[in-house]
Amino acid sequence: MLLFDIDGVLRDVAGSYRRAIRHTVRHYCGWTPDPEDIDALKSEGRWNNDWEASLELIRRRDAAAVPPFDELVAVFGGFYFGGDPDGDPTLWRGYIGSEPLLVESTFFEDLTAAGIAWGFVSGAEPPSCRYVLETRLGLAEPPLIAMGDAPDKPDPTGLLRLAQRLAGDPLGPSAAPVAYLGDTVADVETVRRARAARPDQRLLSLAVAPPHLQVPGQEEARAAYEERLRQAGADRVLAHTGEVAAVLLETIGGT
Repeated sequence: MLLFDIDGVLRDVAGSYRRAIRHTVRHYCGWTPDPEDIDALKSEGRWNNDWEASLELIRRRDAAAVPPFDELVAVFGGFYFGGDPDGDPTLWRGYIGSEPLLVESTFFEDLTAAGIAWGFVSGAEPPSCRYVLETRLGLAEPPLIAMGDAPDKPDPTGLLRLAQRLAGDPLGPSAAPVAYLGDTVADVETVRRARAARPDQRLLSLAVAPPHLQVPGQEEARAAYEERLRQAGADRVLAHTGEVAAVLLETIGGT
């Protein structure tokens, strides 16, 4: 079984979610964090929620500028969605419209053909998740745990809940291995905590560096980021999302 994070794994959010973080922080304190500042914060493993990450960056720069949470959420959503998140996606004018996809719909057809069950565990808002999965990738009723469906990662509740739903039978020694592919330390930590909660179930942490580090000139930064993922406990660090099926089958087959 293969579960996916969405941001940085299925879509490139450097020009959308991460851009919204940068512009939200600048809106409140006049400072625009660099991508490296966001990477450093994310590597702490505590800031998977981008609203909370934005607040924390503001707090560290200028504690007096920290706004009420609900106000920041509205400002962030204005940048990211550029319209009513629960409304018609064709009316959105925000950064969400500029997200390159990292896989195609045939990717999931190939997983199904290989006998691999799949689903998604994301900290993104449900409308954003449904937009990329259903509208962009054309997946019908994809198995999904999104923001608000379970406690935020690295709490493993959502991961274990969806794994149980897809497995049908109880998780445990006789159940198929469950792999989770993410791009942050929080994603790796989610698997680590899931293992602590269910030591009888085989759980694999697969990781990949986000797309903004997979470009020429970022080799050193990418290597450092991937090393942090390994140190956090990732079982395998992938070159890109597209090789996950081969890596999963190789890993399972080697045991």
